[in-house]
Amino acid sequence: MTYLSREPIDIALARQQHATYEALLASLGFQIVRLAALDDQPDAVFVEDAAIALDELAVVAPMGAGSRSAESATVATELSRHLPVTHLSPPARLDGGDVLRVARRVFVGQSRRTNAAAVDQLARVLAPYGYEVIPVAVDGALHLKSACSYLGGDTILANPSWVDVGVFHGFETIAADPAEPWSASVLRTGETLVMPLGFPRTAAGLRGRGWSVVEIDLSELRKAEGGPTCLSILLRQPAT
Repeated sequence: MTYLSREPIDIALARQQHATYEALLASLGFQIVRLAALDDQPDAVFVEDAAIALDELAVVAPMGAGSRSAESATVATELSRHLPVTHLSPPARLDGGDVLRVARRVFVGQSRRTNAAAVDQLARVLAPYGYEVIPVAVDGALHLKSACSYLGGDTILANPSWVDVGVFHGFETIAADPAEPWSASVLRTGETLVMPLGFPRTAAGLRGRGWSVVEIDLSELRKAEGGPTCLSILLRQPAT
């Protein structure tokens, strides 16, 4: 835990909420691939942190918390069925939750979990594919994607108290409602935005701008600083 007070998690309810999340993704056209449970790695449910999946390749890096290092192998093995996999090496430390891809720009949060060495290595790895890697300071949230989300087109939703929105030059930035600082974590799936229940003002603002918003109860997973983006790795091509 970093920015929330620790609360007991109702494991049975968390499992129900995760199953509902899976069912929602399936209803939106995704094929679900479930990795084997790692009972000695409780953070493994936040699978996004273990890798970055782009169109051309996947990138696996040493994770920001050493206690999570055992999660990476199973994720890398599964991703290798769909994409070439490359690895960053120490001293790089990177969590996938700190990586926001917007077309050919890859914004990388420099947070408690991701360091400058990872930004430098990632820039070298992705340069041959035409990606620009842009570091972003994060303050107040565990990961960059707790502080901002890409909504599609030229629009980014952000909590300006946690991330300097000036780095998103050329984009329209929508501010999350100040009373709902955690509401900037939104999962875009095609034309639908998936966001947790509990942020009615931000949800209403997005709907008022024409977005289709589906709210889902992730209350137990949010107790561990989880959100809708970190519970999955979405691949453009169908899983096989």
